Amino acid sequence: MSLRITPLTDPADGPHHRRLAWLASDADAHPVGSAFLRLPTGAGQTHLAELSLHVHPVERRGGVGTRLLDTAVAAARDDGRHGVLALTEAGTPGDHFLSARGFRTVLTLRYARLPLAGVDATALDELVERPHPGYRLVSWEGAVPDDLAGTFAASRRAMDDMPMEGADHVAGVWDVDRVRAVAKAVGDRGDLLHTVVAVDTRDGSVAGFTELVVPGDRTGDGQHYGTAVLPEHRGHGLARWMKAESIRRARADHPGLGGLLTDTAESNTYMRRVNDDLGYVPTHTELQYRLDL
Repeated sequence: MSLRITPLTDPADGPHHRRLAWLASDADAHPVGSAFLRLPTGAGQTHLAELSLHVHPVERRGGVGTRLLDTAVAAARDDGRHGVLALTEAGTPGDHFLSARGFRTVLTLRYARLPLAGVDATALDELVERPHPGYRLVSWEGAVPDDLAGTFAASRRAMDDMPMEGADHVAGVWDVDRVRAVAKAVGDRGDLLHTVVAVDTRDGSVAGFTELVVPGDRTGDGQHYGTAVLPEHRGHGLARWMKAESIRRARADHPGLGGLLTDTAESNTYMRRVNDDLGYVPTHTELQYRLDL
C-alpha cells in the first residue's frame, strides 16, 4: 500500500502535557489511521510518552499501524523519552499488535459497571448511615469549597502508593490551583464533577475522597475518577462509605443515569473487593504496555 504519514497540529496541549498527532492516508488521500503521542511535562514525568494508535479495521495487517508506531516512537526518542506506554483491551487486535512489536505488559486494569436500576436502595442507605466514629461525610459539585481546599489538595497524596504493578508511575504534585483546574476542565466540557470526602472530625481535614464525573446531559454512564484514603486513616471502611454515598447521590440527583463505571488495578485487591461488595459487575480487562527506548 502506498502510504503517507502527515503530522497534524493538535489543539489538545495542556498545562501538564503537550501532544503530537499524525494521520495516515492511502494513495487516494483517504484516512486509514491515526496516532497521538502525549508527552507529560510535569515534574518527574518527562521520561515517558503515552501512545494512542488507531487503524481502520479494513486497513489492518497492511503496515499502517507499524508505520504510525515507528513515527511516534521516533518522536518520543527525539524528545528524550525513555519509554512509550499504550493501553489496549485484552484479547483485541491492539493487544496482539503491541505484544508482537516489543511492548511488555506492565499493568492490568479491571473494568466494572454498576447498573443503577439494580441497586438495593435500602442496603445502600444502611451502609451510608452506619456511624464511622471520628469521621463525617461532605460532598459538593464542581470546585472544592474554600474551607476544604487546602486539606483536599493535600489528601491527593493518598493515591501515591496505589498498586500500579510494573507501571513506572510517578506521583504528580497537587495543590489547590490544580484541583480547581481539574474541576474547571470538567465543567468547561459540559460535564459535572461530584466529590465525596470523609472529614476527620478532630481537625476538619480531609481524610479521603472519591470523585465521579457525570455526563453533561445527565444520561448514560457516570465515570469514577478515583477513590483513595490517606494511609493514616485506613482500616475504618472509609472508601466503601464514601463510594456508597457517591452512588446514592448519583441515583438521587441524576435519575437519567444508567450506570457507573470504574477501573481498578488487578493487584488492588482492596478496591476490587469494595467494588464487588457494592455490586459492580466486571465488564472487560485492559492492559497497559510499555516499550523501552
